[in-house]
Amino acid sequence: MKKKICELAKLCGADIVGFAPISRFEKNDPIFTIMPEVQTVIGLAFRVLRGAYRGVEEGTTYYQYTTMGVENMEETIMPMAALRVSVLLEENGFVALPQRRHQQIMEQEDATNPEVAYNAIYRGKTAETGMDFLDAAVRCGLGEKGLHGALLTDEFGPMVRYCFVLTDALLEADEVKKPHLCDKCGECIKACPGKAIDQNGKVDDWRCAVYYNGANGTKNPFMPKDAFSDFEDRLEIIAGEAQISPEKARKILDSIFFYPPAQHAYQSSICGRSCDVACYIHLEERGMLTKKFNTPFRKREEWKFDIESFK
Repeated sequence: MKKKICELAKLCGADIVGFAPISRFEKNDPIFTIMPEVQTVIGLAFRVLRGAYRGVEEGTTYYQYTTMGVENMEETIMPMAALRVSVLLEENGFVALPQRRHQQIMEQEDATNPEVAYNAIYRGKTAETGMDFLDAAVRCGLGEKGLHGALLTDEFGPMVRYCFVLTDALLEADEVKKPHLCDKCGECIKACPGKAIDQNGKVDDWRCAVYYNGANGTKNPFMPKDAFSDFEDRLEIIAGEAQISPEKARKILDSIFFYPPAQHAYQSSICGRSCDVACYIHLEERGMLTKKFNTPFRKREEWKFDIESFK
């Protein structure tokens, strides 16, 4: 059964498949609330095309990362693979429950998801139980946790997205990866255009949302010269150095109409996940990734605009 699942998952686009016995999870893990009879957690990881990041890297095309690297992965490719695996399990008499991220449903009252519009999120929904996706991915052996909270894989570094299938089938487990990729170099922290990651790797999600959407004018070719004219500290915002509370983040996000969003409330990423890109480049330069390419990801000096042009 495990072999059939792996073959089908990869036929449906999954690049990495991992299996974790339920014994690896704590008794208070949300998984037991979601499916009390679960015996195995199946993790499915999918590469985000390296080329989808290159438009932002070069400052030439931005929509492709959001539509092809986020929206279509989350709304089409990954759910279909999880559903197909679940059908296979059902056909063999087992119960299977696909798990994808709740992009617009949050238990917390004042949190946000940088990838979707903040006013499209339903907060405080404690009756909807959600998995800890990163924790489950690590326990399934898909990869390890990086400093900035990304899943790092041997093949693709942080350039992956992932989902799960919970099942009552008792399947052979895969080993948990021994951490070896993240050397705490801090390149992810330095790369963030909004300084949204602190020195311990903790991400300020509201600040991240502001700069994911392109509030740093030195890295946004679509920003008009008079951007954020209603803010006294507009130059600090544009430089990524302003103090930003959740309330202020909402006001800034309401002022960002420089580039159209995608469907399903997904916001177009102007930063292009600069933290993940910096991490990937570092891993590639160290020769840590098993998936090799003919040319390095970063081919020339990183570009940026002069903050003086916004004065």
